[in-house]
Amino acid sequence: MSKSKTPKQEEKNIVAAEQALSRSEQFIERNQKIIIWVVGIIVVLVAGYILATRFVLAPREKEASAEMFMAELHFERDSLQLALNGDGVYPGFLDIISEYRFTSAANLSNYYAGIIYMRLGEYELALEHLKRFNGRDKLVGAMALGAIGDAYIELGQLDRGLRFYRRAYSHEPNDLTTPLFLFKAGLTKEVMGEPAEALKYYERIKEEFPNTAEGRNIDRYIGRVSVQ
Repeated sequence: MSKSKTPKQEEKNIVAAEQALSRSEQFIERNQKIIIWVVGIIVVLVAGYILATRFVLAPREKEASAEMFMAELHFERDSLQLALNGDGVYPGFLDIISEYRFTSAANLSNYYAGIIYMRLGEYELALEHLKRFNGRDKLVGAMALGAIGDAYIELGQLDRGLRFYRRAYSHEPNDLTTPLFLFKAGLTKEVMGEPAEALKYYERIKEEFPNTAEGRNIDRYIGRVSVQ
């Protein structure tokens, strides 16, 4: 059992606490003006952020989303140039990026622009926009990472492409994007002349995602690399 503190020990503790409190009070007294300024600045910054979010950013977000509607419609209709550059009445994704910086609409427009440039064969421009996209969403985030991988593959940079496929299939694993980019990673390893490594990706698809589109057809790829 631990011994209880003696009166002298308790007295020493009380004195130490009083000394610490006294030093704190002295520090506050010496730096009172600075502390008031710092607290005041923090209050102003917080208030400014709240006001800017409510009266500036929120309306801009709403406006940008409304402006982007027609560009998304053109994209769905496969009218890529109209979606990218606008139709003369409504802005395109590039306009949204330029005019509504720091909004969610501008961020998403970078994704759309990257995908459009991929379809147009402009892989460097695709990379530029896709890398600007901040995608936390489970599916869109993975698709953006995978599209970066596709662009690098098209540019002949297989190692970089494979790196982004790995990031894509590791991003919020799910039955749609994970097997898709595991499969693309396997194909890339085949192109790189590493069938044993490709087999690992294919076998993982067979084991973990047998009921997906990739899983239902994976046996023939496993057979192909197994005989090499």
